[in-house]
Amino acid sequence: MKKTDLVLVGVGGQGIILASDIIGEAAMAAGLQVKKTDMMGMAQRGGSVVSHVRIGESVASPLIEKGRVDIMLAFEKLEACRYVDLLRSGGVAIVGNQSTFPLSVSSGGEHYPTDEEVRDVLRQRTDRFFFVDGNGLAKKVGNIRTANIALLGFLSQFMDLQADHWRTGLERCVKPAFLPVNLEAFNLGIQEAAGQAVLSPLSA
Repeated sequence: MKKTDLVLVGVGGQGIILASDIIGEAAMAAGLQVKKTDMMGMAQRGGSVVSHVRIGESVASPLIEKGRVDIMLAFEKLEACRYVDLLRSGGVAIVGNQSTFPLSVSSGGEHYPTDEEVRDVLRQRTDRFFFVDGNGLAKKVGNIRTANIALLGFLSQFMDLQADHWRTGLERCVKPAFLPVNLEAFNLGIQEAAGQAVLSPLSA
């Protein structure tokens, strides 16, 4: 597997750290080296959360330089715009449908972007962006807290990891009682990727 640099962005409470942990565990199950770092700004109050994950045969530093990210998974639309400059030209951006208005927006000091404005921002970096209704997929399994796992299932289709690697990652990070519903959400994310005609991992 070629070296893959990922960044997961969103706000506190969206399960971003759990999702990045699962990616790391899945990659290690495949025998790959993983370096990971998490940055949280008042995450308990809905502040930004950013997780860098680097995967490959040999990985030196956990931090990814601006403009070098292969895949950005954004759990929230405003955060996708804030961190799009991390994405390399032609990289993949996966954007969840959730909108969380920070204090700067709710107080009237900052504009919250429309979906089309988010698309315009992403187009400055890549044509390979996908909007995913993570909340809707989570509702289908009866647990809105699995939206992060549904988005992770979508992301999995861009990575050269096998299904058993992903299952191992989920088993290592999710409590056994919640594993079945999370696996169901993960599989719905995979199905959504098929519906959006996702191509092979980073192939274009």
